[in-house]
Amino acid sequence: MADILEKRVCVVLLIICGGVAVQCAAQGRAQVYPASVAVPSMESVFVLTNAKSRSISPENPTGEKGRGGKADLSTGSARDAARDLGVGWKVNPYVNVAPGSTYTLAQFKGEGIVNHIWMTLGGTAEYRSAILRIYWDGEKGASVEAPVGDFFGAGWGRQNEPKINSAAIAVNPGSGFNSFWPMPFRKGLRMTLENRSAMPLSIYYEVSFAETAVPARAAYFHAQFRMVERLKPGTVYTIVDGIRGKGQYVGTSLSHGARSPGWWGEGEVKFYVDGDTLNPTINGTGEEDYFLGSYSYLRPAGKLPNGDPKLAEENFSSLYSGFYSVMPLEEMDPAYRGTAERRLGEYRWHIVDPIRFDRDLKVTIQALGWKADGSGTYLPLQDSYASVAYWYQAEPHSEFPKLSSDAELQVRSGISE
Repeated sequence: MADILEKRVCVVLLIICGGVAVQCAAQGRAQVYPASVAVPSMESVFVLTNAKSRSISPENPTGEKGRGGKADLSTGSARDAARDLGVGWKVNPYVNVAPGSTYTLAQFKGEGIVNHIWMTLGGTAEYRSAILRIYWDGEKGASVEAPVGDFFGAGWGRQNEPKINSAAIAVNPGSGFNSFWPMPFRKGLRMTLENRSAMPLSIYYEVSFAETAVPARAAYFHAQFRMVERLKPGTVYTIVDGIRGKGQYVGTSLSHGARSPGWWGEGEVKFYVDGDTLNPTINGTGEEDYFLGSYSYLRPAGKLPNGDPKLAEENFSSLYSGFYSVMPLEEMDPAYRGTAERRLGEYRWHIVDPIRFDRDLKVTIQALGWKADGSGTYLPLQDSYASVAYWYQAEPHSEFPKLSSDAELQVRSGISE
């Protein structure tokens, strides 16, 4: 029994190189855990630290210790529902963001790491009208700027939210948006939500962070939204450009509106790193390949009358990649071979394979399908794209492109060639 116990014991040995070294008796080797165990994992969650857990929500808008649930019945957003129970009984679980206004979701001065963001949006304002911005260390230009839905991988709007169960983002029924991206800051954070529409917007949310020391080499989290309503013939879609400085690219979320008959994903994703011009350093082999699928995301779904396999699109969500069709179709369905826009979403997280850059980075994707004449040649597409690029870098960062107007950002209906 003693031998069995010995094989299962792991002992914290020392602090080395800014990390916690843990010696496992069974293997006789030490594993060094990150200094920032304020971002726990299954390998380090048992390590005790001096970090302080904090949470900012409508029920504790400052995140201060012992300040939760203090809203009174004269001001709380749910004061009518709580009137028989009183203070502390879910008096202020959400906030209203008036049309044309910006609300500060979270603000904190000090050092720490955001571990998790949860939110869900009520009201009738569309997701593209709700702009999330995050500022680090008192900067004037946001490091994160994106419509809420697109930031969380739900670019096709209300009632079209996918189910996402990934390492970095989760979208849970009915519209629970979650981010698990670690977001370090050294002097403070400010997170805002702008309602650019003329419609009401309410938001339930919680921003969880650790008040803790940040490693010297920790970079800052960034996310940038871009979109194009229709690509010009023979052009590529730019996911992100103008990144300057040292950092690493960690993810792409893409909403693709396919407007040509048949398959739409032959285009390659290209990473232009540190001065690349005509030719990139990293060159993929196709859209669904980059998002870690294959063969048009099609799977057998029975048989055709002639006995051949019937193929249909299959949505999936995994730790580092996923695909969803708002309306999954069979390959032989007239809608699959028609010209009405088919709405598709994909995500790819470079958590274990970040794209590192020392000076600059540009990321593009081609729009390619197949010609319908049976010639076996590519067809440049004029599809719509909307994306969020995610990366970490040392500050300062380059200025982001200005967002289009609220009307121009909206998902349009009834689009066809």
